[in-house]
Amino acid sequence: MTRFVRILAVAAASVAVLGAAGAGYWWGQSRTDAQALADPAAQAIERKALYWYDPMVPDQRFEKPGKSPFMDMQLVPKYADGASENGIAIAPGVRQNLGIRTVAATRGRLEVAVRVPGTIGWDLRQERVVSARADSIVERQHIKTPYERVRAGEALVSIVAPAWSTALAESQALGRARSASARTLQSASHERLRALGIPAGTGRGGRMTLTSPIAGVVSEIGIREGQSAGMGALLYRINGTATVWVEAAVPQSGLFGIAAGTPAEVSVDALPGRIFRGEVEALLPQVDVGSRTQRLRIVLNNPQGVLAPGMFAQVALQPSTGDEHPLVPTEALIASDGQMRLILLGEDGAFRPVRVQTGRSSKGMTEVLTGLQGGERVVASGQFLIDSEANLSGALQRLGSDSDASAMAAENAMPPAASMRSGERKPLYWYDPMMPDRHFEQPGKSPYMDMQLVPKYPDEAESPESRP
Repeated sequence: MTRFVRILAVAAASVAVLGAAGAGYWWGQSRTDAQALADPAAQAIERKALYWYDPMVPDQRFEKPGKSPFMDMQLVPKYADGASENGIAIAPGVRQNLGIRTVAATRGRLEVAVRVPGTIGWDLRQERVVSARADSIVERQHIKTPYERVRAGEALVSIVAPAWSTALAESQALGRARSASARTLQSASHERLRALGIPAGTGRGGRMTLTSPIAGVVSEIGIREGQSAGMGALLYRINGTATVWVEAAVPQSGLFGIAAGTPAEVSVDALPGRIFRGEVEALLPQVDVGSRTQRLRIVLNNPQGVLAPGMFAQVALQPSTGDEHPLVPTEALIASDGQMRLILLGEDGAFRPVRVQTGRSSKGMTEVLTGLQGGERVVASGQFLIDSEANLSGALQRLGSDSDASAMAAENAMPPAASMRSGERKPLYWYDPMMPDRHFEQPGKSPYMDMQLVPKYPDEAESPESRP
């Protein structure tokens, strides 16, 4: 019951809107007729109606005026001069009453600011790893806590390598020998020390102290005092803080104009009002399958070390503007069936629909890639009413056709009665326009609304709304 009440509400609203549009258009045509009668020059021009129609059921045409058999309203006349070259003529007074507003399509470059979230991380180019060059035992730790700042050359850990102890003892014994054979073995002893990776300054017993290669933060400690560490085992990981990386995920639709060198501004909640400026270093060559985003990397200077890895950041990118294109208000675009179109006001005062291909959008404006040259008058308000009337006149169906003129001539030349002969056209079924998915085998009154059922003919294009 709730769904049926909601359907009735939507139907009532649709009837009110379409009824108001039809009444406004009929009133405009009536005013035009009155002005023509008052003007002696216009009296010589005979305006003959091609047919009459119900705005609620525009695909049904009638030879004579009267009351609609479907809705409680008068039929609306369709004049031959109401559409010229796929255009719709509307009286100036009616334009003002309907709130139709036009603007000029100007050529320019659209400035688009892409704003995405990001995360601050270590600059891995400044990362250093301190490891054991031989099987050793940790004798003493000088730095015991992670995330402690260290200076370049500061002592980190003292280790003892038993394998080094034997090699050092042999080298020292050969160094004190005076015989010719001992001096011959000294060079071989030094080669052995280099092969074992014994650094300079290693003391007796294979003891040595490892120091920090750079100034930074100890981000990881892999051992503790008294533990044994195998050859190549990580002892300390140290990261520099002079620069940091900011990684952000950009949607595919916002990647246009973003490349290495694109300026970027980064802000963090921990430092309100402070802006860090940098540039895109690289677009990472991988797209996330789930979110359809591509990650990019920004390098920021961090001399004071105030930016810490893990901070949430807001990234504002300034992509290149690209070529000039006609720019129109985004609200002027009409989306239908996966396509975009605009309503243009011609020099003859007629409104015409034009199919366009759009590009980027920013600050209420949209690029038009194809369909406009620039300088055209575009309807920015009230375009949906004109679009509905263009649909009634068949202008939209003839968009992109190579035989527009012949199609209009054939339509205007065909008598309306020819399309309504019951002997030539047999309805497939009858339906309620408010409930198009319900079909009936016989004509009559709708069980849902206070209106007559509408026939559906085989030669009529089936709309998605009327499919069962």
